[in-house]
This record gives sequence, C-alpha cells and structure tokens, in this order.
Amino acid sequence: MGNRILTTHAGSLPRPRVLTNLHLARARGEPVDEADFLRAADAAAEEVLARQIELGLDVVNDGEMGRESFFTYVRHRMSGFSGESSRPPMADFVRYPDFVERFVRGAGGRESVSLMGAPKATGEVSYGATDAIEMECARLERLLLQHPGSYSDAFVSSPSPGIVAAAMQNEHYDDLESYVRAVGKALRTEYEVVAKAGLLLQIDAPDLALERHTLFQDKPLSEFLAFTRVVVDAINEALQAVPRQRVRLHVCWGNYEAPHDLDVPLFEIWEEVSRVHAGAFLLSLANPRHGHEHRVLEREGLPEGAIVVPGVIDTTTNYVEHPELVADRIERVARSVGDPTRLLAGTDCGFETAAGFVSVAPSVAWAKLGSLVEGAALASNRLFGA
Repeated sequence: MGNRILTTHAGSLPRPRVLTNLHLARARGEPVDEADFLRAADAAAEEVLARQIELGLDVVNDGEMGRESFFTYVRHRMSGFSGESSRPPMADFVRYPDFVERFVRGAGGRESVSLMGAPKATGEVSYGATDAIEMECARLERLLLQHPGSYSDAFVSSPSPGIVAAAMQNEHYDDLESYVRAVGKALRTEYEVVAKAGLLLQIDAPDLALERHTLFQDKPLSEFLAFTRVVVDAINEALQAVPRQRVRLHVCWGNYEAPHDLDVPLFEIWEEVSRVHAGAFLLSLANPRHGHEHRVLEREGLPEGAIVVPGVIDTTTNYVEHPELVADRIERVARSVGDPTRLLAGTDCGFETAAGFVSVAPSVAWAKLGSLVEGAALASNRLFGA
C-alpha cells in the first residue's frame, strides 16, 4: 500500500432528498419517469464523487446513488421476485422491548425503502439484461475522468448471494442451499461486468455475520456456520472469472444502532469468511461491540496476499470521531496485522444503507469522512514516518 494508509468507505453515501423520493416511489411500484430518475442519479453521483475527492479519500465510488438499497435493487435487474417477505426481527431487538419503542420513536415517521419486507423468490431467479450495471460502471468511469490523479482506485458494490437469499425469502426452491446457489449463479453476471470494466468489485456480505442473530437466531451455531459455508462456496463459484486482488468483501453485523449483544463473535466466523476469494476484507471494527476484534487478525492472520480494511468510523452514531482516535484505531489494527502496508482505513458500513434510512445526519457523515482522512494521515506519520 506504499508509505501511507489509504482511505475508503463501505459504499452508500447520503442521497439528496429528491433522489430518495424517486427511489421510494419506485419501491412502492409507483410510475417514475426513467429519464428523471437517471438525471437525478447522475447529478447525485457526480456530486458525491467530487466530495470524496475534495476530502482526500483514495478509493472511491458513486455512493450507490442509483440504487434503492444495497441489495433490494436486484428486483429491478433479476427475474423471479414478487410479493413481500416477512423477515424476522434481529434478536437484539426482541430482547429489549423498551429499546424497540425508543427506536421506533426515534425514526420519527421517516420513510425508507424496507429491508425487512423485500420481495421474495416466487420463481426461478436469473439475471436479465446487463444494461443497468453497465450504465452504472460507465457513469462512474466517465465521472472519474474529471478527477485525473486525484484518487487511487474506484469500486462498485454488489450483494452476496447469502443476503439476497436470507432477506428475500424463498417460495420457489426446494431448500435454502439451492436458492443461495441459484442467486450466486445469477449474480455472477453482475460481478463479471464490474470486473470487466476495470473497477474493484465489493461484495456486501452482512449475511456472514448478521444472519446469526436474524434468520438463525433460534438455531445452533453449527447450522449458521453450515449456511456460511454454502454462501462462501457460492461466492467463490461466482468469482471464478474475477481476479482475486480486484475483489473486496464487506462483512458486518447490521448497520443499525442497537444493543448488538447477540452478535456472533468474529472469531467464530473468520475461518469461513477468510475462505472468500477476496484481496481485501472490510470488517466493522469501530463500533462498541466489535472494536476489540482486531485481535482475531493477530491470532488467525489474513489470507496470503490479502489486506484488511478496518472500519475506524462508526456509521450509526452522530459523534464525529477525533482524528487522534481514528489514528489510534488504525495503529491497533496495524499492530495486530504486523504490517501497516496491509491496511486501508475505512468505515464500518455505509451511511444510507437503504434510501431514506439515515442514522447519521448527512453533514455529519461528511465530517466523519473528513476525520477518517485526517486520522489516516496521523497514523501514516507514526507508522511510516511519512
């Protein structure tokens, strides 16, 4: 990674309200003028890319402006989905009913694209025309031309087959494993389009951690780990034509502010997570529940040739982390890994996982990213003498 710690983020960035409203209308099945939608998405992507460059972020994207959420957007690109799923609530919500009341009050009636009532699989799942993902990649490449020499790389995200299969429930396939493999086969198309465009592919796989306290909350750990093995195998099958070093895997326990005291420890899942054919692993290490788990990297190590992208900014709180704290977090992970050149500093998750779902005020989100850049510079001075 050279002689300094580079910076990135985990995908979604604050959307302008006009674009959020268009996403909400599309998700409700209301007619939306496609030209208006594309113009709004293009303008938003141009703005958020420019802001990333201005802040000094190194590995950038379009903020997922053209997507309603990090995974339900596949309803617009893949066949086989209809109706509405009934996703079980996260176990830490159920455990604290008074917290749920507080959480609902805090939402204040804000409307967002639902991740808990996504469409379900009611027919054979397959990827349709690639126009949308090709357009997305082409737009990012075109916008990057406005900033020559101002960034190190750029990425496009795509969901894990596991999160699609877990959250977009199955009413067609014989079993969950068959469904996961079918989704993986379909998503291979999108993975390969991103790679062919020369962009980094980020696979968002919260399922490899989150589903322990969601879909598998009442089942033994062994059943959850069996699910993760199926998902990892499906991901690796879908990545056969994608160079390992052009893949980054994002794993988290859910991008929401809650107790999280039923989260599966990173140690329990690392053996499976680290099997993914990825060159970088984005891990949520800034939040209060998982900040200590950099020690897993010290005990277990990274796959050969891979780097870690630790979350050093919490995306669920409106505290703006002090740059010195950011630097401390980076340095802790560097000590655990044993080689600061195998680090790239990032955020725990995105800042608007689904259109309208905002835990952090947009202006605060950008301030947090500014602290990320400042903290990485401080850590670079200490780790490299840069």
